[in-house]
Amino acid sequence: MTVIFANRALLATGWVQNTRLTLRDGTISAIESGAEPQAGDQHVDTILPALANLHSHSFQRAMAGMTEYRKAGRDSFWTWRDLMYRFTAHLTPEQIEAIAALVFLEMQEAGYASVGEFHYLHHQKSGKPYDNLSEHSDRIMAAAQLSGIGLTHLPVLYSYAGVGKQPLEQGQMRFGNDVDRFCRLVDQARTHAKATLPADCRVGIAPHSLRATAPDDLAIVLAAQGNASNPVHIHIAEQPKEVQEVQAGLGARPVEWLLDNAPVDENWCLIHATHMTESETRAMAASGAVAGLCPVTEANLGDGPFNGPTYLEAGGAFGVGSDSNVLISLTEELRTLEYSQRLRDLSRNVLVRGEGSVGHALYTGAAQGGAQALGRTAGTIAPGQLADLVAIDSNHPSLCALGQDQLLDGLVFAAKDHVVTDLWSAGRHCVQAGRHIARDQILARYRSAMTELLAAIG
Repeated sequence: MTVIFANRALLATGWVQNTRLTLRDGTISAIESGAEPQAGDQHVDTILPALANLHSHSFQRAMAGMTEYRKAGRDSFWTWRDLMYRFTAHLTPEQIEAIAALVFLEMQEAGYASVGEFHYLHHQKSGKPYDNLSEHSDRIMAAAQLSGIGLTHLPVLYSYAGVGKQPLEQGQMRFGNDVDRFCRLVDQARTHAKATLPADCRVGIAPHSLRATAPDDLAIVLAAQGNASNPVHIHIAEQPKEVQEVQAGLGARPVEWLLDNAPVDENWCLIHATHMTESETRAMAASGAVAGLCPVTEANLGDGPFNGPTYLEAGGAFGVGSDSNVLISLTEELRTLEYSQRLRDLSRNVLVRGEGSVGHALYTGAAQGGAQALGRTAGTIAPGQLADLVAIDSNHPSLCALGQDQLLDGLVFAAKDHVVTDLWSAGRHCVQAGRHIARDQILARYRSAMTELLAAIG
C-alpha cells in the first residue's frame, strides 16, 4: 500500500485540498480530502491524472534532428519517409530496446504515465523474420519493464506499399507481414506480455493504414482479435496524397470508407485524421473512436491542422501522442494543438466547448481520451481507477502567480515539462524529484547504442 498526500488534487469532481490518496495493487483504492498528512505519506504539491501518450514510434527518436536540412525541391512527408526508411535499415534489436527505454523515460519525466507503441519494425535487416517472430516486440516490452511505463503494445499489420496491394518497397521489408504471420506475431506478443509485464499492460493491433493493408486483410485481422475490447489503432487521412490514393482505389475518402466498412467504436483510435470533410468529422465523433492527435509531429511533417472546433462540437474524444518523437513534451503537444487552430482560424481560445478554461479542456479531454485509446481504466482520479498520476509544482515561477482555476492554463501555455516532480504509472513511482529512477542506467545504454548505430551508418 502507498499513500500520497497532495496539497491540492484534481479529482473527477474538481479541485480539492489536502487530499490523501491510497494506492493498492496499482489502483486508487481510497480518497480522503480535507485530511492531514501522516507519517510515511509521500508528500507532493499538486496532483493530476497523468496523460497517456497514445501514439509513438519509439525508434524514430534516434533520428530526431537528422531530417531538418532542406534539399533541392520541395520537402514533404514523403521525402522524410524515404530518409526514415534508410535509417531503419541499420537498427539492431539491442538498439531498438535502448532507444525505446530512453523514449519511455522521457515520456514519464514529461508527465505521461503510459504509451501506445505503434510498432511496425518487426524483422531482420534483410526483411527475413527472426527465429523469435516477436523479437522486436519483446524488446519494446523489455524497455517498458525497465522504465515502468504502462504499455499498450500495438503490433502493426503492414503488407503493401500502396492501395491496390502494391508490393512492398525495399525500405519497407522489415515491416512486412501477411495476415497469417501477423496473427501469429500478435499471439506470441500477447503471451510474452502476460509472462513479463504488469497486469495493466495491453496488446492490441494496428492495421497501419488503408494504404498498407487491404479490405479483405483488415476484415480477417479484426475477426481474429478475439477480445473485442482490445485497442485497434490505424493511421488515417494524414496527407492529401493519401486521401487521393484511397479515394481512387477504394471509391471513398479514408475516414468515410473506414466508418462505412469497419466496426469502428470506442475501442478504436484514428491517428491524425487531419484531412476530413465536415461530414466525416462529425461521423467520426459519433462513432465513439478517439482522434489520436500528434501536433508536434504533424507540424514537423507539414501535415496540417486537425478540424478541432467541429469535432469538439460533435462531442468527439481525443488524445495526444508524440508519434516520431522529434520532441517529447506533453505541454508542447497540448499548446501546439491549440495554437494550430488559432493560426488557421485567426482566433483565440478555440478548443473549448462554450465558455471556460482552454487549458482545463485540453488537459482533461486528452487525459480521458488517451486512457480510452489505450484501453486503460484511467484518465481521472477516482477510486477504482489505475494510479496513473502526475505531480506538478505550483510554486514554480511559471505557475506561482496563478490561482487554482488557472493552473491548467499555466501548465499548458506557460510552463515546461520540468514542473513535473513525480509520476506514477499504475502505482509505480517512476519519477521522483523530477528524475526517472532508472535514468543513469537507461542513458548509458542509449549512448552506447547510438555510438554503435552511427558507426554502422557511417
